[in-house]
Amino acid sequence: MKLPLFIQLVVAVLVAFLLAMLVIVPALNPPAEDVQNLFFYMGSSGLVTVGLTYLLYQQRMLQRFLSLRGALFAIIVLTVVLIFINVWITARLMFIKEHDLVLTTGLLIFAGVIAAVSTFFIARTLRERISELSKGVQALARSDWKVRLPVVGNDDLSELAMMFNKMATDLEEVEEQKRQVEQMRRDLIAWASHDLRTPLAAIRAMNEAMMDGVVSDPDTVKRYQQNMQNEITHMGQLINDLFDLAQLDTGHIPLRRQTTSLHDLVSDTLSNMNARAKAHSVKLSAHVDPTVDMLYVAPDKVQRILYNLIDNALEYTPSGGEVSLNARGKNQQAEISIHNSGSYIPEADLPNVFKSFYRGEQSRAQTSDGRRGTGLGLAIVRGFVEAHGGTIRVESQPDKGTTFVFTLPKVEAGAIRMGG
Repeated sequence: MKLPLFIQLVVAVLVAFLLAMLVIVPALNPPAEDVQNLFFYMGSSGLVTVGLTYLLYQQRMLQRFLSLRGALFAIIVLTVVLIFINVWITARLMFIKEHDLVLTTGLLIFAGVIAAVSTFFIARTLRERISELSKGVQALARSDWKVRLPVVGNDDLSELAMMFNKMATDLEEVEEQKRQVEQMRRDLIAWASHDLRTPLAAIRAMNEAMMDGVVSDPDTVKRYQQNMQNEITHMGQLINDLFDLAQLDTGHIPLRRQTTSLHDLVSDTLSNMNARAKAHSVKLSAHVDPTVDMLYVAPDKVQRILYNLIDNALEYTPSGGEVSLNARGKNQQAEISIHNSGSYIPEADLPNVFKSFYRGEQSRAQTSDGRRGTGLGLAIVRGFVEAHGGTIRVESQPDKGTTFVFTLPKVEAGAIRMGG
C-alpha cells in the first residue's frame, strides 16, 4: 500500500537523521546528551522543513511560474536554502565555536552557490528535452505527421519520446488512410457515375430511336429491347453491388451462419455456370475434399463468393482453357482455390485486384457475350471472406495462369468427389 505523501516526507527525515548519525557517532563518539540534542534539533528542523515543503506542494506554488526555467531555478534555490537553514540552525543550536560557525556558514554559502550553478546547467538539459517535446506537439498541431523526437537514454523522458513517436506514426497512418478513403470516395462517385451514365445513355438512345420511328422493323425493335433489358440488368447489378459494398464498409453486413455443405454450394454454382463455360469451350471442374465439406457459414454469401470468382475466371479464360476448383483442409479451416489457365495478371496489378471498380487495362470493355462487369465483384468477395474471418489472396504466373485462394471456417462432416 502506498503511504500518504506527508508520511513519506517524515520517513525521509528519519532516514536522513539515521544516516547522519552513522557518520557522526563512529567518528566523534559524542556523549549521549549531545546525541539527544542532535536528535531534537535535527528532528525539529527537518519536520519544519518537511511541513514547509508539503505546504508548497499543496498550494501548487511551482505551477504558478510562467516558464519551466523559472520553476526549475526555484527548485534549485529552495533546495540550497533549505540545506543552508537546516545545517546552520542545527550548528547554532549545538553551541559550536564562533570560529567553526563562521567557517561552516562560509562553506555552506560556497557549496550552495556551486550546487545551484551546477544543478541549473544540469536542469537545462532537462528543459531542452522538454522543449523538443513541445516543438513536436506544435508540429503535430500543424498537421506535420512526419515529425519525430530523438530518443536518448532510458529515463521517463525517453519513454515519453518513444510514446510520442508511436503516436505520430499512428496519426500519420490514420491520415494516410483518410486520404485513401477520400480518394476512393471520389473514385467511387466518378466510376459509379460513369457506369450508370453509360447504360442510361444507351437506353435513352434506343428508346428515342423507337419512339421517333427511326427504328420500326420488328427484328431491330426486338434487338433494341433485348439490349435495353441487358443494360437495365447491368444497372441493377451495379446498384446491388454498391449496396453490398456499403454494408461491408460500415461493418454491418448480415451473416446468417449455419452448417452448410460446400459440396452442394459448389455443385449449384457449377450448374449455373456450365452453359456459359460450354459456350466458350472452357472445361469447368471441381473437387471438394470430404474433410471440409461442411462449413459454418452464411450460404448466400459463400454462394456469391463462388459465383463471382468462377464468373471472373471464365471471363478471362481463353477458348480451350480450364477452370478448376479445389477445396481442402488447412490449419483447421477450409482452403478453396479457383484456378484458370491461360490468363495472367501482371505483378504490378496484383495488389489492386480487390479494389473497387478495378478492371485492369480493359477497364470498360465488354466481354464477347455482351456482358459488362461492375468492377466490384472481387472487392465484394474479399469483404464477404473477411466477414467470415477468412483470408483471400491471388497468385498469377504467365505459364500457369491465375489462382484465387480463400479460407473459410469448417465443421467436421463428409463429402463426395465430383467433376464436370
